[in-house]
Amino acid sequence: MSTGVERSRGTLTSWDDERGFGFVESLAGARVFAHISAFPARAERPHDGDSVSYLVERGDDGKSRALDIRYTGPAAQNPRAGTRTPHRGAQSSDRRAQPSGRRTGRSAGPATYLAIVAFIAFALYVNANWPLPLWIVAVYALASLACFIVYALDKSAAKRGSWRVPENTLHLFAVIGGWPGAICAQQMLRHKTQKASFRAVFWVTVVINVLVFSVVTTPIGGMLLAAVDG
Repeated sequence: MSTGVERSRGTLTSWDDERGFGFVESLAGARVFAHISAFPARAERPHDGDSVSYLVERGDDGKSRALDIRYTGPAAQNPRAGTRTPHRGAQSSDRRAQPSGRRTGRSAGPATYLAIVAFIAFALYVNANWPLPLWIVAVYALASLACFIVYALDKSAAKRGSWRVPENTLHLFAVIGGWPGAICAQQMLRHKTQKASFRAVFWVTVVINVLVFSVVTTPIGGMLLAAVDG
């Protein structure tokens, strides 16, 4: 396995933040594999269009990958695209100032706690009329605690620039009853509050969970079964 000495310059493309890898396209149009571990540790994750310099390592299997990836100042000209990628600082500012399809300008904030308050009120009403089994209470308590911990781990990974918790895992914890803990983690840790697509799916999991709770703990479930049998 040999490592090149001369540093190449290029642009990060096809970056998959959840899986932690993508490709670097050189000025000549050559693409090499880039893994998150080759980037310097920093608060902000890599993004498509980042201008970088790097070394190239060729393995025994003949495949190449980028090593010691460093962010550069003004982005290099990409002859294939025919456009100049903005300076990283300007690019980050644009990201903050202009919401894209992935992010919103602001989150719902502490108002999301109202969902927990409303659910507790509903649960108390249900318990007053149809006493809740203790296992249901335990599921919500344990799932919420586990969900908060998973959010905290993902927040820590984002700061370190290491492997992230897949979003599907976060949604799974939410839909099985951990969504109250997820809301607390989102607001207390300031995590996962800006990405519009994530929050849309998250609230779908909340609705699904509350519907299942209603079916399991109230006469609605019996009515549905009777309708099916009838």
